[in-house]
Parts: sequence; C-alpha cells; structure tokens
Amino acid sequence: MINDTINDIINIYAKWGTQKYDEIISQLEHAEQCAALAQQSGATDELIVASLLHDIGHLLELESKSGNVNIDIDDKHESTGTKFLAKSFRSGVTAPIALHVAAKRYLCAVEPAYFGTLSEGSVKSLELQGGPMTDEEARRFEGLVGFEDAVSLRRWDEQGKIIDFEVAPFSTYVPMMHSVLNDLSS
Repeated sequence: MINDTINDIINIYAKWGTQKYDEIISQLEHAEQCAALAQQSGATDELIVASLLHDIGHLLELESKSGNVNIDIDDKHESTGTKFLAKSFRSGVTAPIALHVAAKRYLCAVEPAYFGTLSEGSVKSLELQGGPMTDEEARRFEGLVGFEDAVSLRRWDEQGKIIDFEVAPFSTYVPMMHSVLNDLSS
C-alpha cells in the first residue's frame, strides 16, 4: 500500500514535474539526477530521498497557483516543501531540505569559486534569497545540526542539471521513500 503523502508526491511530480522553473531541465529530471548523484556518493537513504524531493516546494507552489508563479520572487520553496514533508518523513529527510537554500548561500560565502559553478537560474535565485552569507551567518550555519548533509545536498542540487543525463526514474525511489517515513506514517 502506498502511503497517502507518497501518493500525493507521485501525483504532484506527474502533474508539474515537466516544468523547468528557470532551469534547463525539468523539475522531474532534476529530482532524479540529484537522487542519483546522492546514491552514487554513498549517501544514506534519508539523504537520497531528500535529494529527490528537495525542490517539491516549487511544485507545491505551482499547484497552489494553478501553474502561475512569479519566478522573480523568493517563493521560500525550502520551507513549503519541508512543511509538507514533515508530517510523514523523518528529520533526516526534511532537515537537509529545510537548509539547502541556506547551504547555497553558505557555499558562496566560504568557497568563492562555488559561485562560478552556479547555473543562471541559481545565480538569480541566490540574489533573491539574500546573497552569500556573512561570516557570522556562516558560523551560525555551521553550528546547525545536519548542516553537512545540507551542503552535500546543495552540491548535488547544482550538479543535477545536465541535459540528457540518463538516470533511474522517479518510481525507482518509491520503496526508499517508504523506508524513511516517520513512525507515525509507516
């Protein structure tokens, strides 16, 4: 039996996953690539699922606005996605998602060369999200539980934007999603 939240996730990716949301590949392709990169890196199942679902907040925004979204504002997709997923998934899934935008700001602050790896869409969203962190913000970020996973997720997030990169389909990860549900949802 498929959990209701997982069923909702499957349906929202089926409906809105073809959207590009200011990138060169679709949201579905991006999700699959990020999950594959996490898996190839030996990440935990929780972090693989986080990598798969990290941008679900964008799709939830599309759903709530019937596909009419303004990409010129920060939609706080990390918060929207985390709130949606937190009712069913463990914190090992939701925490990296909650922090992945901050991780981009962090990496741009502590690794100046990282900025040069950002796609055009990521550069635009970085500006909307507050730009690189200050030294004080970076120190505080390093003190957060799970910041390392968020940084890993953010690296895969930027790498997972390759045209015609063949990876396992979204459906491959459904059993893994079930395995990382919280105790209340499994």
